[in-house]
Amino acid sequence: MRQRAAVLCGAAVIAAGTVTAVPAEASAPHPASAPPPASTPRAAQLSWEKCGTADYPTLQCASLSVPLDHARPDGKRITLALSRVPHTAAKHQGPLLVNPGGPGGSGLTLAGFVASSLPAEVAAQYDVIGFDPRGVGRSKPALNCRPGHFDPVRPDSLPATPAAEEAGLARAKSFAEACGEQHADVLPYIDTVSAARDMDVIRRALGAKSVNYFGYSYGTYLGAVYAKLHPDRVRRLVLDSVVDPTGVWYDANLRQDLAFNDRHRAFLAWIAEHDATYGLGTDPERIEAAWYAMRTALAKRPAGGKVGASELEDTFMPGGYYNGYWPYLAESFAAYVTAGNTDPLVEAYENFGAVDSSGDNGYSVYTAVECRDAGWPRDWDEWREDNWDVYDKAPFMTWNNAWYNAPCAFWPTDSRRPVDVANDELPPALLFQATGDAATPYEGGVTAHRLLRGSSMVVEEGGGNHGITLSGNTCLDKHLAAYLADGTVPRGDGEADAVCPALPAPKPLESKAASTSSRGSTLHGLLGFRG
Repeated sequence: MRQRAAVLCGAAVIAAGTVTAVPAEASAPHPASAPPPASTPRAAQLSWEKCGTADYPTLQCASLSVPLDHARPDGKRITLALSRVPHTAAKHQGPLLVNPGGPGGSGLTLAGFVASSLPAEVAAQYDVIGFDPRGVGRSKPALNCRPGHFDPVRPDSLPATPAAEEAGLARAKSFAEACGEQHADVLPYIDTVSAARDMDVIRRALGAKSVNYFGYSYGTYLGAVYAKLHPDRVRRLVLDSVVDPTGVWYDANLRQDLAFNDRHRAFLAWIAEHDATYGLGTDPERIEAAWYAMRTALAKRPAGGKVGASELEDTFMPGGYYNGYWPYLAESFAAYVTAGNTDPLVEAYENFGAVDSSGDNGYSVYTAVECRDAGWPRDWDEWREDNWDVYDKAPFMTWNNAWYNAPCAFWPTDSRRPVDVANDELPPALLFQATGDAATPYEGGVTAHRLLRGSSMVVEEGGGNHGITLSGNTCLDKHLAAYLADGTVPRGDGEADAVCPALPAPKPLESKAASTSSRGSTLHGLLGFRG
C-alpha cells in the first residue's frame, strides 16, 4: 500500500457467539528462533527525549542501534528511530508496538494516535511504541532509490502499444538499477524477517520479556512473522486488515486488482445515489463510462499539466482504501465532467495522489521489502499474460499496480522464501477484517485466522475500508479495548467470531470547509498504502 504524501470481495459470515477470557502469555519456545542476539542496550540506556506535537504532546523519541545483518551481530550496524507514549497507570501491561503497514510506512506518529484513540484507562496501561522500520523515515540509512520517480506526467499505465510497454519497462528497470547503485550494501537486509528481528532487539532494549503488538495492513504480516520467530515473546497480537500470508507478494497484488475494481464500482454507485449533488446521473454503468472517458481524455491532455491517466489512477486509488475520501473525489470528477473545470482534479491529485520525498522513501522501502521477501517472475511475458488477464475483468487499477511492482522483475538482489506463519504456540490473537476490503481482501483474513490457531476474528460486515479499528466503529473498538484490557476475545461457531455492522456511507460535502479531521481520516493519513 502506497504511502501518500498529503493524506493519507466479501463473503457472508455468521454472527458472534460467546465471549471468552484467554491467557495472557504463551509458554513454549518455537524452533524457528532468532540467531544469537547482539549486544543490545537495556531500557536504562535508551535515551528518551521529548518530541511531542500539538496533537500528541506526550510523545517521546529515541534511537536504537541494531545489526544490519542479524546473523553477524558484531558487524555493521544501522539505527532505528523509535517513539513512545509512556504508561501512566499503576497497572503496567508492557510495551505495545504499533505498525501502520506499507511496507515503508512510518510508525512514529502512529504511537501518538493509538495512545490517544484507545480508551484512556486502557492506553494508560501500556507504553505505546512506534518505530520506523529499517530503511524508513528517520531510521538510518533511509532509502531513496530514485527521487522523483512519480513526478508527473508519467506514461499512461495502460501498455496498449509496444512503445507504451517499453516505456513502462524502462522506468521499472531504471528504478531497480538505481536501488542497486544507491543502496547495494543494505538491500539484501531490507525485508520482513530482518524487520521482525529488529522488533526483538527493540523488546530487549525496552527490558521486556514479551511484547504486545498492533499492526495494520502489511503490519499484520510483520506481526505474524515476528510471532512465528518468537511465539513465547508475544503477549497479545492485534492484526487489522489482514494480509493473506500465503500470497506474498505477486499473487496478492493480482487479487488486489479484482477487489479494487469492485470497490471503485461501489464508489461510482455511491455517486449515482447522490445525483442531486453531482449531476452525473443515476446509472452507475454510465457514470463508470464517464470516468473512463475522463481517463482517456487526460491521457491526451493532462489536467493542469499534472494529471494524466496514471496520475488520475493514483488520485482515485485511495478511495479504495477509505470511503471518507469519496466526497472529495466525486466533486473533482463531477467538476471535470459537467463543467470542464480541472482545478478540483488537480487539487485532489495534490492531496491524495502526489508523492513527495517521504513518499519516495516509502516506495523505495516498499519495493526493497516486497522484492526481497518472496520470489517474483523474472520473465516479463508472465507478467504481461497475468495482468492482461486480470485487466479484462478489472481495468481500474490492474496496470497501474503492475508497474508499481514491476521493479521486482529486475531487482538486483535474490529473494527469500516466504515465511510460513502457521502457528499453534501463540496466546489467542485478535484479527479484524472488513468484508469488502480491497487492499487486503476478506479471504486473506480468513486464511490467517485459520493459520493462527486459537485466534479470533471480528468481521465488519458490509465494510469496505482498510484499517477499521480506531476509525469510528464503536463495535469494533469495544472488542479491541476488551482484548487489550484483559485478553478477552469473542468466540463464535462460524467463520467469524463476532460481527459488527459497517459504518454508514459518507455524505456529500456540505461545503468546502467540511471537516476531514475525524479519527478515520486521521488514521488513514497515517497508514501505508499498497502492502
